[in-house]
Amino acid sequence: MMAPSPEDPVESLVLHTTDSHVSQLTLNRPSSLNAITPDLREQLIQKFLDASADPDVRAVVLTGAGRGFCAGADLRGGGASGERIPGDVARTLREGAQRLIAAVLDCEKPVIAAVGGVAAGLGAHLALACDLVIAAESASFVEVFVRRGLVPDAGGAYLLPRLVGPRRAKELMFFGDALSAADAERLGLVNRVVPADGLEKAARAWAERLAAGPTRALALTKQLVNASLDTDRATCFAAEAAAQEINMTTADAREGVASFVQRRDAAFEGR
Repeated sequence: MMAPSPEDPVESLVLHTTDSHVSQLTLNRPSSLNAITPDLREQLIQKFLDASADPDVRAVVLTGAGRGFCAGADLRGGGASGERIPGDVARTLREGAQRLIAAVLDCEKPVIAAVGGVAAGLGAHLALACDLVIAAESASFVEVFVRRGLVPDAGGAYLLPRLVGPRRAKELMFFGDALSAADAERLGLVNRVVPADGLEKAARAWAERLAAGPTRALALTKQLVNASLDTDRATCFAAEAAAQEINMTTADAREGVASFVQRRDAAFEGR
């Protein structure tokens, strides 16, 4: 990994704005296609933790500055040379890329990836860990690991089979071919493909709809869906019942029921 260069000051590696209950996180290393350094990774993890804890944030948009979404981990200055202590690589992954992917999956607010260019390796998995993915027509997704003689990491072997099935996942990972936005949509990796100049607007529209929704119900729904493929039916049904029990204590649930009875639109407050 390579430390941020002088043109990449640590404080600006992730741009952050919050408006109308939508937090926008922008990876800000455009000269390197937003390749992820340790400092960028740690900032991004903290931003997702902050979004979960901030009642003013009700949806998150993740995007990249410039012409790329994220080219993956910044490997400049790394490489295969040098003596390694057994366990170093696994430890680095656990404490690094895997923590980042987990931060997205565990964020209590819905996360939309707005992919405007290449998303490769860790960058592809970062997008796929988001709850919804909107891609520009020029976007591409690349399981680049095999090109470098590496095993897929950053949660790829967990995410991809759940999204496209094991055979398609193996095809993507075995060959490492670039997948166009249109093909990614066809396979179910992307929700919507839009013209490049409409990407920000499309992501913002969805984010604002989510931000106007019942925030805790969405968080519990995300949790249920993410856990569903790892558990049996009985466990899923029990988790569903428990989630509904918890959710019925929220003000938004009371508002939702009242609006139905009163035949009016609900006005959710995110609590």
